[in-house]
Amino acid sequence: MASLQQTATLSLQSNLFPSGRAASRNPLSVTIPSSPRRRGARGIRMSATVATSYAIALVDLAKANNTLESTSADVEKIEKIFSEKQIHEFFVNPTIDIEKKREMVDEICKSSALQPLTGNFLNILIDAKRVDVVKDIVKEFEEVYNKMTNTEMAVVSSVVNLESEHLAQIAKQVQKLTGAKNVRIKTVIDPSLVAGFTIRYGKWGSKLIDMSVKKQLEEIAAQLDLGDVQLAV
Repeated sequence: MASLQQTATLSLQSNLFPSGRAASRNPLSVTIPSSPRRRGARGIRMSATVATSYAIALVDLAKANNTLESTSADVEKIEKIFSEKQIHEFFVNPTIDIEKKREMVDEICKSSALQPLTGNFLNILIDAKRVDVVKDIVKEFEEVYNKMTNTEMAVVSSVVNLESEHLAQIAKQVQKLTGAKNVRIKTVIDPSLVAGFTIRYGKWGSKLIDMSVKKQLEEIAAQLDLGDVQLAV
């Protein structure tokens, strides 16, 4: 088996694709580890390295094509698309023909209005058998993009969709707390919160503002110390 120190070069060039697929005028080469599939701690670190390399390559290519903002919007769409279990399992299934996966990418690009550059990038992941790290690539891309544009990412979880004016108020508050030039809000529906909402921001969501009823109930239960109380039946 190849050593973990061995590397392979990935070239994001449009001539990797048959005629009819969109071309990119700015080929980009990045160096990525060639043996990233080992399990355990080393395997996890290697997977992160691969995801980072692909993410940086996509950011650089988007910058070169002056499509950074639209590519960022595409990456958000990709995150939602690949969060669907059936789609993710389809693309990571080694028994499914690569051409069928390419056809599926074409359908996704049309239905989700993705740029040709983004579709080409997904096809590169298919060819390299690296679709399994697409979710990690999304996270790394967001990290690079946010640093580059001085943007703070805030994930707002709630039981129901919040009104746009409420999200705008949350964005302003996060901006005050972080001093970031820009704030991007990502919404998540979480029925377990009962009511209210939570806000995660900071590096890898390290900071939390919890305004949920679930949190309030947990605090009440802790104060009452209900653990040893047995209710009569």
